[in-house]
Amino acid sequence: MNKRIVVDPVTRIEGHLRIEAEMDGNTISQAYSSGTMVRGIELILKGRDPRDAWAFTQRICGVCTLVHAIASVRAVEDALDYPIPKNAQIIRNLMIAAQYVHDHVMHFYHLHALDWVDVVSALKADPKATSELARSVGGYAKSSPSYFAGIAKQLKTFVEGGQLGIFGHGYWGHEAYRLPPEANLMAVAHYLEALEWQRDVVQIHTIFGGKNPHPNFLVGGVPCAISLESGAQAGTALDMAGLETIRNVIKNMQTFVNQVYVPDTLAIAGFYKDWGAIGEGVGNFLSYGDLPENGVYDPSNFLLPRGAILNRDLSTVHDVDLHDSEQIQEFISHSWYDYNKGKDKGLHPYEGETNLNYSGPVPPYDQLDVGGAYSWLKSPRWKGHVMEVGPLARVLLMYAKGHAQTKELVGMTLSKLDIPVTALFSTLGRTAARTLETKIIADNLMSWLDQLINNIKAGDTKTFNSDLFDPATWPKEAKGAGFMEAPRGALAHWVVIKEGVIDNYQAVVPSTWNAGPRDNKGQSGPYEAALQGHVLHDPKQPIEILRTIHSFDPCIACAVHVNDPEKGELVQVKVR
Repeated sequence: MNKRIVVDPVTRIEGHLRIEAEMDGNTISQAYSSGTMVRGIELILKGRDPRDAWAFTQRICGVCTLVHAIASVRAVEDALDYPIPKNAQIIRNLMIAAQYVHDHVMHFYHLHALDWVDVVSALKADPKATSELARSVGGYAKSSPSYFAGIAKQLKTFVEGGQLGIFGHGYWGHEAYRLPPEANLMAVAHYLEALEWQRDVVQIHTIFGGKNPHPNFLVGGVPCAISLESGAQAGTALDMAGLETIRNVIKNMQTFVNQVYVPDTLAIAGFYKDWGAIGEGVGNFLSYGDLPENGVYDPSNFLLPRGAILNRDLSTVHDVDLHDSEQIQEFISHSWYDYNKGKDKGLHPYEGETNLNYSGPVPPYDQLDVGGAYSWLKSPRWKGHVMEVGPLARVLLMYAKGHAQTKELVGMTLSKLDIPVTALFSTLGRTAARTLETKIIADNLMSWLDQLINNIKAGDTKTFNSDLFDPATWPKEAKGAGFMEAPRGALAHWVVIKEGVIDNYQAVVPSTWNAGPRDNKGQSGPYEAALQGHVLHDPKQPIEILRTIHSFDPCIACAVHVNDPEKGELVQVKVR
């Protein structure tokens, strides 16, 4: 066997991911991505009422708190042709958008920033110089010398106590870190600020959905009643006081994005411009589209457009149809599954199968058998092409379709960093795209809230369509696809309903697209392709691998398909 570097588990992600990198000297020649846990939600759903599916699928992940519920209710609504009221669509937009802003900020500071920021180096920073730096790049109120001196003291206490707490086990002092101490201290301060900031953001989910994580949803609308009364008279329904709370939360979200997140991204990126030519991957990009305007659910009306880009060609956007059996297929040639028609067959999710057939190694083991099956992830393909999904795909689609704000923000970023447009297709581009997308979505939040308030003031309080909600009116057989753009990328659920219950259910999620293994043609998945050619400063501390993998924002709990290979079923879930 050739020498491989193994990173297992890849940390600062949801779920369990193993990366094996085959080395040619200090250069990665081939890489292999393995999801090392199994999900099985599709099997749990079979035979259940399709209106209950969202509550089960939402538990696929504890980070993507609402995206699976949205995809699920949309799948059932598509199958049964249920329209939803404008207010419900606007409320869904607000909840989805809040998830985006929350998720992207948390990813940047808590999951990805430490790949670029040397925490221990921050101890050398001059608080006064840090204050000057912070004020030069952004207008955030907390930028005084005394503020940064307090952060430095707090960090020093961690270090002198012999433990870094939340900053433990990093590659501190690695030669690949480039930020000056003041930039490191500024970033650490904003890391801590983001922890506090997120507590306000989740209020949008709790007001509309009752709780967070895992807010409530409903096929046919949203379970959030609207009252024209206020205070005690409104009871538990949404009133103007609740809407005013949401307005204030949105203002705080926009302030942090504009004054902290965007400036920090540009400041940090300025020290890593060469990463604009590293970590591209496959050069193909896919988006299902989402966030319809004016409460009208129509792909032509989406803020985030639908389409596919092939071979970096931004002049051509290809149409995408989730119902077309020739467009989206999942392969299992290198996955621990079987299909009834054989492992080299690709299946559209309507015909998808989740047949567990684990015959791989039992940990601990040295290397994966990459000639056979080596992952619990499947390998989705669009018309046979390996596709990258996520913020970069969406920003490229908006850019290609001429979205004015996107073109302005991308142009500003490239100009400020003095890098070419080809730098978008990279690890750095992927990270920057997430930041720019956050600003675009945050800027739209207030307009959706105003639309909702205007509807309510005009007397429209409807949030749920009960028409045709009697299962006796359903067709004997129906199928539907529910799609959305989750923060991590294109997400869709496919449901087949027979005699009023779920006959088949398949979820193809963003990290399956990005983290999947090779397919029947030997094509590498996006993670695998993006790592090829990386030069490692120190193979014993492969921070370069973490930078590129984290730039995708992996969520492996969503991507893997619970079953014990020896004992079979582990648990039964019953609804009373």
